[in-house]
Amino acid sequence: MDNTVLHKAATRGHANHGWLDSHHTFSFANYHNPDRMHFGVLRVLNDDRVDAGMGFGKHPHDNMEIISIPLEGDLEHQDSMGNKAVIKKGDIQVMSAGTGIMHSEYNRNADQLTKFLQIWLYPNKRNVTPRYDQITLDQNDRHNKLQQILSPSADDEGVWIHQDAWFHLGTFDKDFSTEYGLKKKGNGVYTFVIKGDFTIGDIALNQRDGLGIWDTNAIQITANSADAEILLMEVPMVL
Repeated sequence: MDNTVLHKAATRGHANHGWLDSHHTFSFANYHNPDRMHFGVLRVLNDDRVDAGMGFGKHPHDNMEIISIPLEGDLEHQDSMGNKAVIKKGDIQVMSAGTGIMHSEYNRNADQLTKFLQIWLYPNKRNVTPRYDQITLDQNDRHNKLQQILSPSADDEGVWIHQDAWFHLGTFDKDFSTEYGLKKKGNGVYTFVIKGDFTIGDIALNQRDGLGIWDTNAIQITANSADAEILLMEVPMVL
């Protein structure tokens, strides 16, 4: 397939802080790769594991759309807007940092790891009023289909952000195939394999591999293993 970029899981940046083990698909913190700064407006895709009782102390963000997708365990969130919440697998959390927020994230479980994806997108509006939201989705609604979890519209399925982006999650039986049609001309789609094996077009992907595709109207997805899970992130390609 033309107009693709493949990021194998083993090529990601890696930081092990003991309590935090993090893999970075794109440049982040001490991992800097000039060839992996972003995919369109997708700036950060971190695959984090947080030890029991540990977490990120209060720290600032601004002018970024931040999405957290728990994969295992619980994550407690607190922020300067007065929000205090716990997110778990099946939940989607979003923050529009806008003019600036402070927040913290902790694994409050004493005996269980927390694993989650943290994703940052550049917004299409700067200096918006900060906001926080989270929802709980029915995970059965993504069996052998793509469940929309994020869009630009508050009236649409999932959470919404200040960007013309659409995210979908799917969990598929072996050999199941489906097609994803892009929502907006000029967008690209970055696929991230959470679990199992897939073929997208003619490219084979394994667990935690990422594939970016642009200049296309649709992509063909086939699961090559049972209970295979994938995240699709359709994003504008122009910053």
